[in-house]
Parts: sequence; C-alpha cells; structure tokens
Amino acid sequence: QVQLAESGGGLVSAGGSLRLSCAASGRTSAIVAMGWYRQTPENQRELVAQITRAGDSTYSDSVKGRFTISRDISNNTLYLQMTGLRVEDAGLYRCKADQERQWGRAPLPYWGPGTQVTVSS
Repeated sequence: QVQLAESGGGLVSAGGSLRLSCAASGRTSAIVAMGWYRQTPENQRELVAQITRAGDSTYSDSVKGRFTISRDISNNTLYLQMTGLRVEDAGLYRCKADQERQWGRAPLPYWGPGTQVTVSS
C-alpha cells in the first residue's frame, strides 16, 4: 500500500503563488506515476499535472505555463508550484499515486485526503 499526505494549501490573492507538497510512504518503489488533481465542490476530479517514474510530465491546458510539477525521489515527495493563481484554480487539491501491479494489470490508484486552495479576487 501507499499512503499520501498533502500540505501547503491556503488562502491566496489572485496572481499569488502557493507550493503544494505530497509526502508518500509505504510501498513507494512500486509507484509508476504521481499526479495532482483538483476536486470541485461537485466532486469532479480534474487532472492538473502528472509526472511519471521516468520524469515525463503533463499538464492540463488551463495551468500550462503557470504550474510546475516536480518530485524529490530521495524523500518521496511530490510538489506542485502554483504561480499566477486564478479564482478558478480554487478547490481541493488531491495527490494521486499509481502503484504498479503484476501480470499487466492496470496500476492501482491511491489518493491523499487533499489540501484546500482558496483564491480571492
């Protein structure tokens, strides 16, 4: 199993910055990808950014050029540097880790509880 714990959320004015962290523990060697998702009040989860074990990253169109996903393998921590924040970026940001499984089965997803980001206009 993998346990995830996010931190770094808070209240920020539009145009401001935040840095989110996600500490992973447990069977971290089997993680093949990690990502950040924004959960809306309607409980929709939108992919914000993702990074693979190989270091390849992808972003949603709405955050390209403003957010940067990174990781520190030595301490099993995922980061999301958020700049130029907009009111529409607000939400519960949740970290997800995909754990590799044998015999070609789809990776097993694990989710953290999330950290709240609020952006004031």
